Amino acid sequence: MDNMTHISAKHKWFDLHLRETLQYRDLIFLFVKRNFTAQYKQTILGPLWAIIQPLLTTVVFTIVFGNLAGLTTADITGEYMIPAFLFYMIGNVCWNYFATTLNATSNVFIVNRGTMGKVYYPRLVAPIATALSGLISFGIQFVMFVAFWLFYLIKGGTSIRVSLWLLMVPLLILQMIVLAVGFGIIISSVTTKYRDLAMLVSFGLELWRYGCPIAYGLQLVPHKYLGLYLVNPVTPIITTFRYAMFGFGFFHIGYYLMSWGVSIAVFMIGLILFSRIERTFMDTI
Repeated sequence: MDNMTHISAKHKWFDLHLRETLQYRDLIFLFVKRNFTAQYKQTILGPLWAIIQPLLTTVVFTIVFGNLAGLTTADITGEYMIPAFLFYMIGNVCWNYFATTLNATSNVFIVNRGTMGKVYYPRLVAPIATALSGLISFGIQFVMFVAFWLFYLIKGGTSIRVSLWLLMVPLLILQMIVLAVGFGIIISSVTTKYRDLAMLVSFGLELWRYGCPIAYGLQLVPHKYLGLYLVNPVTPIITTFRYAMFGFGFFHIGYYLMSWGVSIAVFMIGLILFSRIERTFMDTI
């Protein structure tokens, strides 16, 4: 009697089967392994690309935006010294995880339609596995950043200092996951009927990148537009990440809490849409 399956014709608006999803944690692990392996399959350098890509991007940003364009890397006024290389690296590492997770999650129905159409499992398994598999690459890149951070910290000559704000890092990573998965599953739910939207995701993410303080500091933003600029939920994540790693910078509790509010709202809306679409997506995809 313990293995009985209950079949019902009535569906709740918010029926996520979270307990059932946890029972499929072994499948989540297998999907994480599959996603990570497929990402670097048939490549010569394999997972080393997780290091090479952000490293090269950081070098390009340092040369183009830092040296040639001369864009400021200051988030606040004052005299202090932060290596531009570290400034660009932490921004790129955070953005790469957010953008990659959002983009991959937005295709979750399309990529997994073969298995979803043949085998039953809680559909939330797929986006969860996508976020966790991306977290492996992020972990590798973050360790690389910490290595450079320690080098500059030990070398001295910078304004970097160790503070209790480092404890914020896990919370910021969690917020990136919540926001990226939320937007991703909203897009994946809509694109089951309107495939055109999928074509705009990559383009939209590129525009969004330059609307975030990754290639420049907040001091470049005119003061009269700063409030509007900080409404972007990714901006407080990036600036707070820098504040935590460098020991100072820009942090506004109001905008940070607003960013969390947007992240949670987007995530909840995404879950509701996902729970509705997953029942019928095979008929429309």
